[in-house]
Amino acid sequence: MWLSAKQRRRIRGAETMTSGTPLPTRIVSNGEYMPIAQTRAQQEVEARLVAMADETGARMGMDRRAFLRSSAGMAAAFLAFNQVFGDVFAVSPVEAADLGAAGERARSLAGQYIVDMQLHFLRDDFGWDGILALGEYAKQWNPDLVGEEITFKRFQIDNFIKEVYFDSDTKIGLLSAGPAEQAENVTLGNDGMADARRTINTAAGSRRLLTHSVIAPGKPGWMDEIERAIAEIKPDSWKGYTVGDPFGHSEFAYRLDDEALMYPAYERMLASGITNICIHKGLLPADYKNEFPTWEHARVDDVGKAARDWPQLNFIIYHSAFRPFLTTPDPLVQQFDETGRIDWVSDLADIPEQFGVSNVYAELGTTFGSCAVTHPKLAAALMGVLVRGMGADHVIWGTDSVWYGSPQWQIEAMRRMEIPEDMRKAHNFAALGEAEGEVKTAIFSGNATRLYGLESLAAPDAAWRSDRLTEIKAEYVAAGGAPSNAFYGFIAEAGGHV
Repeated sequence: MWLSAKQRRRIRGAETMTSGTPLPTRIVSNGEYMPIAQTRAQQEVEARLVAMADETGARMGMDRRAFLRSSAGMAAAFLAFNQVFGDVFAVSPVEAADLGAAGERARSLAGQYIVDMQLHFLRDDFGWDGILALGEYAKQWNPDLVGEEITFKRFQIDNFIKEVYFDSDTKIGLLSAGPAEQAENVTLGNDGMADARRTINTAAGSRRLLTHSVIAPGKPGWMDEIERAIAEIKPDSWKGYTVGDPFGHSEFAYRLDDEALMYPAYERMLASGITNICIHKGLLPADYKNEFPTWEHARVDDVGKAARDWPQLNFIIYHSAFRPFLTTPDPLVQQFDETGRIDWVSDLADIPEQFGVSNVYAELGTTFGSCAVTHPKLAAALMGVLVRGMGADHVIWGTDSVWYGSPQWQIEAMRRMEIPEDMRKAHNFAALGEAEGEVKTAIFSGNATRLYGLESLAAPDAAWRSDRLTEIKAEYVAAGGAPSNAFYGFIAEAGGHV
């Protein structure tokens, strides 16, 4: 992770500070940036939600934990956010008070075709103990986990399958990873991702998991690894970090528009037919200008020229280049209110018009979720900026799970989110519409389906609809399976509300 030793002393695992809420009520970091402290508004959301859970749950004959794990508990969470931040999420008080109404809505959307283009888990032999702090944090969210030993199993394939395929409405996913110049920091190598793809798809009996191969431009042998991946791994797309190694000060930062370094690789990718290039941008640590020497490579000023020079390739910018909150979301909210812009995200959204390109895409992992639970109107503004600048057909769904637990809370946040009317009028934003409307369907699945040639998976008779994973999930739900409401990442130490 990018956090310094000093920063690590100011964080803890998310499991240690939770009320078991179905949505996070504070920022959870995947270790790539410093989480801000819980804001006073988030503290109020949590208090309102817990009060609703106690009162409504008691009326329903349920304890707090059971209510918060129910579909009514999920609705209550969005209701609490609306009460504090204003109406951004489409939710009725009836849903939060009536298990029947909430359950009916959840069942009506359970079959929605959702493709998550950023998923993660750890290889079985990963041994760096520092990452176990990702699990400690979930105790803050789920009291049931207090006293449990946090092990690597929370981040390995078995729990990944449960959180993604059983406890969410995700149907298809893409497994990702990052480069590491130290072997012990490799969370999941190219062969490991390919093995996971084969294991899950074979067990399911259908195509459920796609995979990246990670590129490391400038590192000795990196082009040979691309050749090997093409011949042996046959990845569904490529993944790169222009900052180099995200785990430390890297020798191998690069620019996408470096003609000498990158263009030969693009030529080889194009010839191979693997033409989707996913690039990590944004998500810098708090004091990035002093602590992260390659920070400028996290910006998007290298994207436009590369995309213009290689129109046959697709450049999918992960995290939408969002520069995370440094201490509070307020400066970004103020920036948007005053200028209509959001740091680095607006720069990305400007590229299609500035460079006359249509092959640049924005992916939402971490960015949408962190904004949605910190300042929902900022999340609405973010979506407005991206859809206006890039088009609804160029925004890609991703959640960065399993770091944040099951992706279901992020799915529900997107399903329910709407850009407030006054914001739409002031900034010429289009409405996001219904959960299964044109815009959200494109974001949830349509765009990835087109980019990755997954049309057969979107068909009414797609094999996944009756495969082994679907059968097991049905059995799990029928037996009373419930989400863990656990989140796997880092949160700021208690206290210091902002």
